[in-house]
Amino acid sequence: MRPTVLEIDLNRFKENVKEIQTFAGSKTIMPVVKAEAYGTYLNRNLEAMNLFEIVAVATCDEAIEIRNIGFEKEIFVLNQPYEDDIDNISKYNVTIGLSDRSFLEKVIKLNKKLTVHLEIETGMNRTGIKLEELEDYIKLIKSSNCIYVEGVYTHLSSADFDDDYTKMQLDTFKKAVEIVKNNFDTIKYIHSSASCGILNYDDGVSNLIRPGIIIYGYEPFEHALEKIHVKPVATLKSKVIFLKEVKKGESIGYSRKYKAPEDIMLATVPIGYADGYKRALTNKAFAVINGVKVPVVGSVCMDSIMINVSGVKDVKVGTDVYLWDNELYTIEEMADSIGTVNYDIIASMMPRVKRIFK
Repeated sequence: MRPTVLEIDLNRFKENVKEIQTFAGSKTIMPVVKAEAYGTYLNRNLEAMNLFEIVAVATCDEAIEIRNIGFEKEIFVLNQPYEDDIDNISKYNVTIGLSDRSFLEKVIKLNKKLTVHLEIETGMNRTGIKLEELEDYIKLIKSSNCIYVEGVYTHLSSADFDDDYTKMQLDTFKKAVEIVKNNFDTIKYIHSSASCGILNYDDGVSNLIRPGIIIYGYEPFEHALEKIHVKPVATLKSKVIFLKEVKKGESIGYSRKYKAPEDIMLATVPIGYADGYKRALTNKAFAVINGVKVPVVGSVCMDSIMINVSGVKDVKVGTDVYLWDNELYTIEEMADSIGTVNYDIIASMMPRVKRIFK
């Protein structure tokens, strides 16, 4: 097997769940497992999914994938689905976020029985029902007996940095919740907070939270892990497949992006931009080998990178290389070096990087 793998610590994931539950008290945890559980493939692990009574995905297709591994409990599609999804939503017993009026009208026309959470627009300006349109929207729902309203929710756009704006969003949400609860006695779930909101706000009305990046042990904003003690579940690992000496002044890789400032020992590692290891990391990233942090040098290739292992003891073909080890080199450091976020790094890992659960 190709030695480039993403190792996923299932026990650490379980510990993170416990830590978040302690932080959240009695609120229900609905983990966000969209985008292959942020690249970890925990959404494909039935043991992990069965820790929860309800899980959240982004699309109906993602919900079907989780059904197909044997998950029998509730799956919630966060995003407004498409009309083409209606049959599968019903077939696979999927709960959906609902805000688009034309979609609702189509469901009513087809008389498809669906369980929904009403999405409220409070300031994200992406999808959602505006507060001033909510009463009319509810009247349309009540005109049919096919829609079961189980929940109400919103998305906070700036809970990591903008206190005034977030409080405005939450004030709007509370007004919407009151309207919804006055019209339906079926409301089981009320939720507004993903990772940033969980750590920074308590809206006073929610009974469910949507942890995303924090459930995998990574920070949604700087110093977030000072508030909650979760730990990274994923380690990106490979091995040295080639060693060679490079003389001072010789160039390394495509387009001669790096020239050796002195005689160095160079190791080749089988990971590249076709694996999701971004080409922008050229001459910016690091790796860890035998407990030493070393630079990635030369252009990131489609299938491989080169690292300068000069001075590192006992390096040979087959030696383990950590592209991030969560200690000497973190995913946040990697992301910062190219002006992106940790979400982008981990979710970009391609299928040919094998996921190994341990």
